Amino acid sequence: MIVPSVDIMNGRAVQLRGGKPEGGRFPVLDVGDPEVVAARLSRAGEIAIVDLDAALGSGDNKELVKKLIRRYPARVGGGIRTVELAMELLDSGARSVMVGTQANPEFLSALPKERVIAALDMRDGRVMVEGWTKSVDFDLSKRMEELAPYVSGFLVTFIEREGAMEGLDLDRARVLVGSACGRRVTFAGGATLPVEIAELDRLGADVQAGTAIALGKLSLADAFAAPLVSDRADGLWPTLVCDEGGRALGMTWSSRESLEKAFETGLGVYQSRKRGLWTKGESSGDTQRLVRVETDCDRDTLRFTVRQEGKGFCHTGSWTCFDDGKGIERLTRTISGRRKDAPAGSYTRKLFEDEALLGSKLREEADELARAKGPVEAAAEAADVIYFALVKAEVEGAGLVDIEAELDRRALKVKRRGGAAKPAYKTSGEDLSWNSIH
Repeated sequence: MIVPSVDIMNGRAVQLRGGKPEGGRFPVLDVGDPEVVAARLSRAGEIAIVDLDAALGSGDNKELVKKLIRRYPARVGGGIRTVELAMELLDSGARSVMVGTQANPEFLSALPKERVIAALDMRDGRVMVEGWTKSVDFDLSKRMEELAPYVSGFLVTFIEREGAMEGLDLDRARVLVGSACGRRVTFAGGATLPVEIAELDRLGADVQAGTAIALGKLSLADAFAAPLVSDRADGLWPTLVCDEGGRALGMTWSSRESLEKAFETGLGVYQSRKRGLWTKGESSGDTQRLVRVETDCDRDTLRFTVRQEGKGFCHTGSWTCFDDGKGIERLTRTISGRRKDAPAGSYTRKLFEDEALLGSKLREEADELARAKGPVEAAAEAADVIYFALVKAEVEGAGLVDIEAELDRRALKVKRRGGAAKPAYKTSGEDLSWNSIH
């Protein structure tokens, strides 16, 4: 698959050209605002974010990188030369860290291997480190075999082809995939053709690309669609449309053309088998913002993750094509709707307008949940806590999407809190009531 790259220098998204300094400087192509670039490229899935200033030892863009990985699924590299920095980036939400100069067994063994990619950069057959400025005497295949027990994958960059758009060295790539001991390899440097991405995907490898996409030589849709297959005469791919929590809204179809428009506009765009290209909400107003597109393991089915607006996805006016939603997601929409149209004097209106009342109910219901016994009572009291918690979140401008995103970020943390209760909340025996604490 394609891994779009966002390389950052001096706070800007750039691409280095050719991999060789000219007059002490790398030729640089300015691509634009990193936040805008990341938002667009992340529609095709996980992106790679590389801090070039940190890699070259000329500063860093750490706060900007952390801001981006909080919002988008990303692997992060560039100047990660301490375990502390690697841990900090993982705890901030990076799916994995790409370690280059410090890619040795001692350093890597201090990190969770399922979250580490060893970055091995090559120029004319020699391994380069410190932002491509120094060479080291390693045989690349042997180095991969040595590091394989400590990582989940490798990033191999053919530096002399970086930014040159001359195509990947597929013969060399095939050899290196065989040296990776089953770890997934991502190749960077020179990719311009969808057939290269398709061939490497068949080998179990990915392509990281930046310059070709930035210059329009390789479209995001072509890069994403390269490995896809279809058993239909019309070549369409079945497409499951889901909300940001992974809940199915309905089923439709996608084509190369619809993918192009979806990636370009950031909207839910699909291919009808009868009516052709269509954009969700164009006539109904029930629009979708595209978050990302993913493919399944067989490369024959797509999942569109969208932020659904309006009444819902179904043409009948229902939230999904199966029902009107359920559980916490439906409750969230109900609460949001009631904030807009709850009648004066209603209990819901009181909760929105009376901060003290809402705070009291949250404490009361949390206390009752703490005292609950058995599955029935625990479920009932937990439901009360969830309701008042969602009301509080709505008052403060947060929705279920934000809560679930925070839970996902916490699941990525490497360092864990001890979990001890704060002094004001410590109790002993059966005395669990709020009044006994305050």
